[in-house]
Amino acid sequence: MGQIVVITGCADGMGLHVAKMLAAAGHSIAGFDVDAQGIASLKKELQETGGDHLIEALDITDRPAIRQFSDRVLARFGHVDTVLSNVGIGFFGPFEEVNLEKAMKCLEINVIGAAAIFQAFIPSMRQRRSGKLVAMSSLVGRIPFPFESIYSASKFAVTGMVLSLKYEVEPFGIQVALIEPAQVSTSFAAKIHVLPPENSVYRDRVRRFIERDNELIKKAPTPTYAAEKIVKIIEAGKPSLFNQIDFMSSFFLWLNQFLPRRMRDAILVNHMHIKV
Repeated sequence: MGQIVVITGCADGMGLHVAKMLAAAGHSIAGFDVDAQGIASLKKELQETGGDHLIEALDITDRPAIRQFSDRVLARFGHVDTVLSNVGIGFFGPFEEVNLEKAMKCLEINVIGAAAIFQAFIPSMRQRRSGKLVAMSSLVGRIPFPFESIYSASKFAVTGMVLSLKYEVEPFGIQVALIEPAQVSTSFAAKIHVLPPENSVYRDRVRRFIERDNELIKKAPTPTYAAEKIVKIIEAGKPSLFNQIDFMSSFFLWLNQFLPRRMRDAILVNHMHIKV
């Protein structure tokens, strides 16, 4: 019997591929995204696939709308098996030059957005004593990368939030899991990679970082490959708490666990071509 799976940020990228793969496997999708055009396209595709799905255009920052969405989902399906918090935006730039108002938007979407969708469905899962909460974190949710201070902060926060709420919800039969990709070959990074002004003291290192990141993205897992991994986590009876998509993530996390900090820092700086 298929699951009822809630997915945020499902109009593009990994979320889109996950939604389509789950639907093809017989699961019912209740998903939303702020991208109305992308949502309309996904809705049409899922209708052609068959099955019972609820796909809407919705802003993750509209918390009353999130509550209303959860009410509609539960009224339609009766329960939810898994919630995948996938919605998120990137943020890039030297910390000294960061626009803090824009940084607030990143934290609002990435952190409070995940909190809002989890809060909306925990009560029904708790009453049913069953469910899975899966959050899209990142490699930088445990290993901070230069020029990604705000994005790293958001993913550290998501990781910390999930590790904390794990103790609270497990007694009610609710499982939690984190997904920690390093890079996936999407346009996600390209949308945020912007060089600082000509007079910025960080410009040269940022340029080298971007060039190196672009090289790595070309060799990174495809969204389809990443989605296949995520679907396995959703379908698992007992998913692992920490889940990596690719070897790069696992390797860097292993180094982070065992190597002295000075050595880890040297490896990271050299790996990203930003040695002074």
